[in-house]
Amino acid sequence: MSLLYTIVNIAVLVILIGLLIWMQKKHFSFTKRVFTGLGAGIVLGAILQLVYGTGSEVLTETTEWYSIVGSGYIRFLMMIVVPLVMVSIIQSIINLEKTAELGKMSAWIIGILITTTMIAALIGIGSATLFDLSADQIEAGHAENERGTMLETTLGEVENQSAPQKILNFIPSNIFLDMTGERSTSVIAVVIFSVIVGIAVLGVRRKNPEQAEMFTKIVNSLYAVVMRIVTLILRLTPYGILALMANTVASTDFAGIVELGKFVLASYVALIVMFVIHLLLVSLFGLNPFIYLRKVIPVLGFAFTSRSSAGTIPLNIQAQRNSLGIDQGIANMSASFGATMGQNGCAGIYPAMLAVMIAPTVGIDPLSPGFILQLVLIIGISSFGIAGVGGGATFAALIVLSSMNMPVALAGLLISIEAFIDMGRTALNVNGSMVSGTLTSRILKKMDVKTFNDKTAIEESSSL
Repeated sequence: MSLLYTIVNIAVLVILIGLLIWMQKKHFSFTKRVFTGLGAGIVLGAILQLVYGTGSEVLTETTEWYSIVGSGYIRFLMMIVVPLVMVSIIQSIINLEKTAELGKMSAWIIGILITTTMIAALIGIGSATLFDLSADQIEAGHAENERGTMLETTLGEVENQSAPQKILNFIPSNIFLDMTGERSTSVIAVVIFSVIVGIAVLGVRRKNPEQAEMFTKIVNSLYAVVMRIVTLILRLTPYGILALMANTVASTDFAGIVELGKFVLASYVALIVMFVIHLLLVSLFGLNPFIYLRKVIPVLGFAFTSRSSAGTIPLNIQAQRNSLGIDQGIANMSASFGATMGQNGCAGIYPAMLAVMIAPTVGIDPLSPGFILQLVLIIGISSFGIAGVGGGATFAALIVLSSMNMPVALAGLLISIEAFIDMGRTALNVNGSMVSGTLTSRILKKMDVKTFNDKTAIEESSSL
């Protein structure tokens, strides 16, 4: 009987996919199709959980089949991340008029990412204090204790690395290994390698212009092919979001969310406040925040459902270049850097809130200026090299809590709501990278303001 129910559930997904295909044929905008997929996924997931119940055999089988569409889409995106980052950054550099521009671009992007992460830490501290969060208020069950033990084991691996060793991890020793995404810092390693290749081409151009010209033509051809692959994959976005959202809602532990409602509320209040600060920064640089918001929402919607900053890189670059009018090189670097460093949600708000919650349990006043200053500085420094996939926040929390001499096992108390909060954190991370690209492009006068203000640009760039 369970097989019959599973087949019916799969048929429902196929029908919804058919609806999205029909909308595409009728030339509905990309944004409308994305949000139709998002809304349909929420409704479908809620119905599945209501009818079958969390953990039921039918629901487990159904979500496994739905994962072919949802997780399959993320895998396609992850597949193109390394080729896209490599080729686009190399092309951006060889098209630069001066190599000094590369340093300025990198400095501004990284500076904005780290600064906003430190601001996010202050927002996290404020939210945790406002809602009077404390680790003592949360009851630990079997799953929470298991999670705490696992975190302590993971901490041992993290603590074995000194700060200089963590910095060394950014430098690729085997670029082919990093192309597989084996390490949490693989994306940065690929970026560094691509930058070196680009600079080398500029050097060859001065001595052997013919060879440099041949290489440039090859890179331009590769870039055209890679961007075509990106376009083909992005056409699948509405279907991927539909399946991802259905699985997420169907598998969400709503009882856990209700039980830890205060922490969930405090987390999303902090995320929303930081998101508003992003919009204020955009407006401070003379840009309309509402136009910006309208153009980035499809990207943030995917980041929310996929919980993968790295997987969002292709969408991120596409939106920055075609919808926001951001310089190609800046868009490539801000999306790549933002997936592994300065993540406002995972590396800023989350560890700050945990530290404030745990501090009283070890006799520390979380509101003392010394504690706050130390926490914000540690968060800023440790936000380098945070993995751009689900779980990056845990890694960030381990580094921050251990640096503050706090018990990391208590972070396991939030396991039941981890996925739900991580969705909002990932969306904020991605928005932070897009804001860094927008501001850097504006500061260096490399933004096409006409494209930014063109309300139809999002439709033209996203009619995939």
